[in-house]
Amino acid sequence: MSAGAKIAVLEFELKDMTLAPRIPAEIKRTASIKPLLEAELQSADYTIIDVDLESQKRADGGVGYLFDHDDVVAKLGKQFGADYVLVGRLHKPSFLFSYLMGHLIRVKDTKLIGNYISEAKGPNIKLTIKTVESLTVKIDRTLDNNYTPPPPSKRQ
Repeated sequence: MSAGAKIAVLEFELKDMTLAPRIPAEIKRTASIKPLLEAELQSADYTIIDVDLESQKRADGGVGYLFDHDDVVAKLGKQFGADYVLVGRLHKPSFLFSYLMGHLIRVKDTKLIGNYISEAKGPNIKLTIKTVESLTVKIDRTLDNNYTPPPPSKRQ
């Protein structure tokens, strides 16, 4: 269906609704999601298209804007030669859990072809990695179905 698909992964947005929002650890965790996701997608033979942060910021109209505007995301993806763009957020309603949310936009027709949610219980990096792997499985099911998450022993 999309062999060799070119995917742009935008920087994830943190939507922290806790009583102590945007602590440095959550900002760091949110920043780690994009490179982790890109690495997992590359392991399944997707081509990663880099969209620089400045271009993403120029396209962004504020908190949640890109997440809700598939047309703007598709235009950004087209500018960089991507077939698909994944726009995401880390939604944290509680200290106990958070959700990794993603929208996969097909650039050629500006269609939302994937709406994903993966739950993370707790903030540690191993849980974040497992949640990113879960999100990658969902994205890959929409596209090529090539991805196999690494066994737990791979990452110590």
